[in-house]
Amino acid sequence: MAEWIVEDLGAVEVWSIDGAARRNSITRAMLAGLDAELARVASRREARCVIITGAGDRAFCAGADLKERASMSDEEVHAFHRELRGALSAIEASPKVFLAAVNGFALGGGFELALACDLRLVSTSAELGLPEVGLGIIPGGGGTQRLARAVGVARAKDLVLTARRIDAVEALAFGVATRAAPPEQLREVALAMAAEVARNAPISLRQAKRAIDGGFHLPLAEALDLENQLYQACLGTKDRLEALAAFAQKRPSVFTGE
Repeated sequence: MAEWIVEDLGAVEVWSIDGAARRNSITRAMLAGLDAELARVASRREARCVIITGAGDRAFCAGADLKERASMSDEEVHAFHRELRGALSAIEASPKVFLAAVNGFALGGGFELALACDLRLVSTSAELGLPEVGLGIIPGGGGTQRLARAVGVARAKDLVLTARRIDAVEALAFGVATRAAPPEQLREVALAMAAEVARNAPISLRQAKRAIDGGFHLPLAEALDLENQLYQACLGTKDRLEALAAFAQKRPSVFTGE
């Protein structure tokens, strides 16, 4: 059974976890499929933005599949954990922009999947949380680190140490998400957000993502140097010349990623 439904819409792709019956939980097969799609899209020049969502309307991703987990040996659990961490790090390192369209529950590893994405849009019916401390563990797919970087240490501790869930209103207030939409409009709004991204120059998108992520924890002077290096790399591109020509000719730019 396929673990992902992939829609190729040109500059935008939509990846849906195909596991509605299990609330789109994370399985070994799902992670293997995610790795394969990440490798494929990395070399697809036309693709600029990837939307990740869950099949159905109940869940984005409810975390690890506990039924599968119960059958794993300790060694297999450790391997699963490594694969999860690797996949989420690959999303962050990807030259593409990733948008999580959170359509329902995003719990544990599902919340961590959303946090690894560059942009987060939540349904007004969404619930997000990291319940791990109530299960005798801690968030292990980057949740303690990515959440703190997204919302600050105090708010991250509020969510992690209480294991409570938050709704869309609180997700927006905390800065976990930047936009929200009614469930029936989530796909439409996600596609519109992705189109806002995809109309821009691919090299510039990649360099801007690298500048923000790479410079966030550097001393300011070093971060500014990094930004300058990445800026300079854009100046000699064909897309930069195309943008200047399009501006002069009062027409939309046609970017090729060169």
